[in-house]
Amino acid sequence: MNAERDLSPLTPGVVRALTDKLYEKRKVAALEIEKLVREFVAQNNTSQIKHVIQILSQEFALSQHPHSRKGGLIGLAACSIALGKDSGLYLKELIEPVLTCFNDADSRLRYYACEALYNIVKVARGSVLPHFNVLFDGLSKLAADPDPNVKSGSELLDRLLKDIVTESNQFDLVGFIPLLRERIYSNNQYARQFIISWILVLESVPDINLLDYLPEILDGLFQILGDNSKEIRKMCEVALGEFLKEIKKNPSSVKFAEMANILVIHCQAADDLIQLTAMCWMREFIQLAGRVMLPYSSGILTAVLPCLSYDDRKKNIKEVANVCNQSLMKLVIPEDDEMDEAKPSVTIPAEPTSEESLSKPEAVTTGESQNELDVTSLKQIVFFPCSCERIQVTLNLDGIVQVLDYHLSDTSIGMMTRIAVLKWLYHLYIKTPRKMFRHTDSLFPILLRTLSDESDEVILKDLELLAEIASSPAGQTEEGHGPSDGSDVRPGPVELHVPARAGQLSSSSTKGLECSPSTPTMNSYFYKFMINLLKRFSSERKLLENRGAFIIRQLCLLLNAENIFHSMADILLREEDLKFASTMVHTLNTILLTSSELFQLRNQLKDLKTPESRNLFCCLYRSWCHNPVTTVSLCFLTQNYKHAYDLIQKFGDLEVTVDFLTEVDKLVQLIECPIFTYLRLQLLDVKNNPYLIKALYGLLMLLPQSSAFQLLSHRLQCVPNPELMQTTDNTKPSTSFKRTAASNIDYAELLQHFEKVQNKHLEARHQRAGRAEQLDRRVVL
Repeated sequence: MNAERDLSPLTPGVVRALTDKLYEKRKVAALEIEKLVREFVAQNNTSQIKHVIQILSQEFALSQHPHSRKGGLIGLAACSIALGKDSGLYLKELIEPVLTCFNDADSRLRYYACEALYNIVKVARGSVLPHFNVLFDGLSKLAADPDPNVKSGSELLDRLLKDIVTESNQFDLVGFIPLLRERIYSNNQYARQFIISWILVLESVPDINLLDYLPEILDGLFQILGDNSKEIRKMCEVALGEFLKEIKKNPSSVKFAEMANILVIHCQAADDLIQLTAMCWMREFIQLAGRVMLPYSSGILTAVLPCLSYDDRKKNIKEVANVCNQSLMKLVIPEDDEMDEAKPSVTIPAEPTSEESLSKPEAVTTGESQNELDVTSLKQIVFFPCSCERIQVTLNLDGIVQVLDYHLSDTSIGMMTRIAVLKWLYHLYIKTPRKMFRHTDSLFPILLRTLSDESDEVILKDLELLAEIASSPAGQTEEGHGPSDGSDVRPGPVELHVPARAGQLSSSSTKGLECSPSTPTMNSYFYKFMINLLKRFSSERKLLENRGAFIIRQLCLLLNAENIFHSMADILLREEDLKFASTMVHTLNTILLTSSELFQLRNQLKDLKTPESRNLFCCLYRSWCHNPVTTVSLCFLTQNYKHAYDLIQKFGDLEVTVDFLTEVDKLVQLIECPIFTYLRLQLLDVKNNPYLIKALYGLLMLLPQSSAFQLLSHRLQCVPNPELMQTTDNTKPSTSFKRTAASNIDYAELLQHFEKVQNKHLEARHQRAGRAEQLDRRVVL
């Protein structure tokens, strides 16, 4: 302690009492100080007032002796009481030493510091607001104090300060936000509770617009939402709920863009409550902000897509994520397909004033009609940008495609997520086809691999997407995105053998592809798709066996069946793997003869009335020659009975194997099916269909004594005697005569082609047998 003269105007008795260990004596000294200061106030003696405060601060409150510090604290509180409304002039000098004592190791001293500050603040009221940050900082530390008395004292001070802030209209929110942003990341439960309580108070004050600064604290709020304490989580839920209500009431003043990435991060949180809350916020943001959220689509999809495969344990998150996904998808419009190199980004007005302005956002368009805009979906969305200026909205398609590609490639991703990814890609090809075709070459392999998916629903969506790619006008080569020549589709050593040019089919191919007025235009990717699909079947025989028919039938519904069969037949004609070609032809033939989806194509081939149908028959025939029995069935389908008989005559020169006889057996079974009802009825017209009967007898002679032999034999026994079937009407020309006159098909050349293909197959079988024999010898040696 300094000399007594240095502590004037405090008397020696007051000094001794302030340093006494007994609280009552320190209280008596405080009353003396209060009386002294009141006298100085009455005399307007500011210098003496400052001198007393300085002595109490430096010599007592900041003293090394604990009892002196306690005396200094009660003395400063007494000064404040004596100053009354004038205490605001000395608040800095009164508060700072008290706040220093908040860090004291002695819990009793920290409690006295709380008590002293409470008295100072209670007297000063609104005058303490300029010092709010330092008070808040000190209180935030005491909120986590381990001593219950100190914590209780800090809570009293905290309530007093909240009342003052609530009553005042001079709170400096701008100056407070940096401190709040810093303190909100505290990991202490009590500190977090203290922070949330203040946020709720500030949010409830009408004159304080905390919503403007929500981006500064939103991340911290979500961090607190994951606290282990149920009470704190509940408080944080309430705070976030209040903010969301404000956002819905005043969307025009919300900074959606600044908070988008924060939500994206927390939508991926491991904590269910954080994830659900963030997802609910994301749903509201997308619906309220509309296209303002579009630039953040890749991040949103990264967070949302995995949630779509959640099970019932996370049903709520899954449902909200699905709404987010659907709402975001609706934001993509045809105007987003504008070429960004030559045109500015699509913009939206900041404050739309009518439904028309919402449904028709201003954009610089070239060559596209306004009618292409999805007005129906846009009417459900209200745009509330965060500023009054025009806002550029750019669709980051590269980022979106990258996210979709990643999720489709990830084998651990659930089925519903894969379906959602395929729906997104399909939607993007519909709305922004020109930009999407830049990514087609990179997407194509993964889309083909997806055909091996375990889920039929995934495969269906994948086929829809591939069909859209193959038929979209944007895939034409003039845009420079599709394959421009054979270099893009020319196979490597292990690929399918294809023509030199993608567009160069057989002599009648091009004509066949364009034969029907209803045939949709196929772009450069159609033939590439057919090549790669067959390559996939060739390399993955299980896919062909289990899903081949399903895939081809669905493609016939989505695209033009004639185009598919025409192109596949042309590709298989040049296939070097003859065994695969035979298997594939057998699969295609089974689909052609049995699938309800191909009823129209069967009728077209059955009559062969048009040049186009005859061209298609010739194209199919040349590839069907890879499998003798399917070639005969094609002739039966097209009512080329004489040629079928000629083919069967050639079967005597072929190597008759068990597989061959099995296929003949299956053909006999097919003849008894509804598909060939017309053929069985033609057996009644013995005179005009002699080659049909001869062909069936030829099949009968090929078969061993089996159930199929008995079946066909019984059928042929039902063929009537031609003399009994004669009619008096001999003027009507026969069906076979009509067919011969109208067909103009060189059957001799087709027969030679059949023999040539079968010789190739025979040579290939001998080579395989030779290789197998050599391998056996090596094993023996």
